[in-house]
Amino acid sequence: MHQADPTTDRVISSVLRYVDYRLRTDDVPLDGQVRSRAELDSCLGGVIREQGRDPDEVLDLYTSVIAPTVLSADSTRFLGFIPAAPTKASLAFDALASSASLQGISWTEASGIIAAENSVLRIIADEAGLPPSAGGCFVSGGSAGNLSALAVAREVAKSKAGDSSDGRRRTWRVVVGQSAHSSILSTLRLLEMEPLVVHTPHHRLTAEALASALAQETDLSTVAAVVATAGSANAGMIDDLAGIADLAQEFGFWLHVDGAYGGAGIFAPSLRPRFRGLERADSFIVDPHKWMFAPFDSCALLYRTPATARTVHAQRAPYLEVLHANGEWNPSDYAYHLTRRARGLPLWFSMAVHGVGAYREAIEASLCLAEATADIIKDTAGLELVCDPDLGVVLFRRLGWSTADYHDWSAALLTDQIAFAPPTTWHGETVARLAFLHPNTSMDIVKTILARMW
Repeated sequence: MHQADPTTDRVISSVLRYVDYRLRTDDVPLDGQVRSRAELDSCLGGVIREQGRDPDEVLDLYTSVIAPTVLSADSTRFLGFIPAAPTKASLAFDALASSASLQGISWTEASGIIAAENSVLRIIADEAGLPPSAGGCFVSGGSAGNLSALAVAREVAKSKAGDSSDGRRRTWRVVVGQSAHSSILSTLRLLEMEPLVVHTPHHRLTAEALASALAQETDLSTVAAVVATAGSANAGMIDDLAGIADLAQEFGFWLHVDGAYGGAGIFAPSLRPRFRGLERADSFIVDPHKWMFAPFDSCALLYRTPATARTVHAQRAPYLEVLHANGEWNPSDYAYHLTRRARGLPLWFSMAVHGVGAYREAIEASLCLAEATADIIKDTAGLELVCDPDLGVVLFRRLGWSTADYHDWSAALLTDQIAFAPPTTWHGETVARLAFLHPNTSMDIVKTILARMW
């Protein structure tokens, strides 16, 4: 299967031709055709058989059947959830990394890759204001980053309390706001910790709300950490990082900042004041596959004191000891993973090619799109802005609409390939939501979307 043969030549020719076409496509199609399982099973059933098929035949099946069903998160018309907009440089280098079967587990196996990734982590840490000692690794996404960081927070709390290593002496808690990402609650279940949820009527965790919640607790000795959000997934709001950092320091809690979406805002000069306090975080994550224009899947996980994380995550086995004996920096020591793609390498290449300044400009461009859209909504009779955007997410309502109206509008936008813009809820009410991330999304697209509400 791995020997050079005519099939290999045809595979390389076919796939590279498609990759070349895709990378040269500026206006990526939105796609997202919904087909039933029965339809897809009919098309794909039996494709894999005892004898192989012609590569062009299989690739044609991908392009004609599979690809059209997948929503292109890098389309300028993808305005749902949190979009993606990887640079062509990062996509091309991701293909290069895959073609070479690169991995990034340990310094012994991939010192150059890890050094390059660490140089990017250093830039992110510097922008966040973290100390020179800060470091970490790239993991698969925000969920993996949150899990790895809070596992360290739990072990630090256990160590301080003198708990036994099995963790059965007490149930640890983590303070979270109501708008914390769903992965935080999932992480706490996996780590057998409990959330101490702070009521946040305005969807932003503030020092006042946190102090009030803590004052009502009779026993804070079981609190291991507090999680602050730097860009909530639903509305893009940034918590009161400075105020939360003050309280975390006062009470001795580990401070974790979940910036999976919004954390990249540290690169935008206009947003710098809103991230004050981030420099005091014990751990911080940001997803380059979101607002740092890298391919899926990538999350930058940083610790103020990486050595602490290493005591929690480093895996030990006879065949791994050579890695610990010879390794200067092993990414496998700073998260729950062992096997790991070189997830930070496409970002390294793209940032080197384009320069950090281009990243700042691209982030500012999506901020301007959100602000301009909010201004149009404010000036349009029949539309009402839910709240002023902190980042690139705009929530608004069409006065008089029901839940069904929003879903019909959204479905029609997708059917007509105008945009992917699913609605969301706000205090139980269905509202419209547009998430701006791609710097090339035009106001003409926005105006067309809004016009379809009449």
